[in-house]
Amino acid sequence: MAAAQHVKNTTAGSPSKGEPVYLAVGFLRRPHGVRGEIMLEIQTNHPEQFSAGAMFYVGKEHISLTIATRRQHNQGLLLSFEGINDRDEIGRFRNHYVYANIVDLPVLPDGEFYDYQLIGLEVIEEKTGEVLGELKEIIKTGANDVYLVRSESGREILLPAIPEVVLDVELAEGKMNVFLLPGLV
Repeated sequence: MAAAQHVKNTTAGSPSKGEPVYLAVGFLRRPHGVRGEIMLEIQTNHPEQFSAGAMFYVGKEHISLTIATRRQHNQGLLLSFEGINDRDEIGRFRNHYVYANIVDLPVLPDGEFYDYQLIGLEVIEEKTGEVLGELKEIIKTGANDVYLVRSESGREILLPAIPEVVLDVELAEGKMNVFLLPGLV
């Protein structure tokens, strides 16, 4: 089972049922040059989605913007958006998150999941059938993700998101089966 580290777990949420749900996939840093380009800090494992013609939503208001151009720059991308042609105009989006509608996210291979799909799953110890709690948070450590699981009593368990621990994810049933390595509890 592959670890789920495809989209930073920052959601803009959805105020009402039936409205679109957005996930942060990047963060706009500073304008670059005088022609409306801005530096994007990539926060997804799928930077290919930032292509000319792709639509994203910026800031808490989810202002829709369509990418006009993109080019690699250091560890991020320089983007320009249709209809924005100068530094001052793009500057108003500085320090804003860039969101994708979840229906526009790339389909992942079997066994891989977006973080938002895992949050809220009931975590069950495979051998004993004991419900350990609910997956509340995914902590990015660099080496592998760590899942924070909280029981109803408030007890927290940190589980490394590695194949030896995370045995099976059943999204339709809302469950994650795990094996507790000695010393984890």
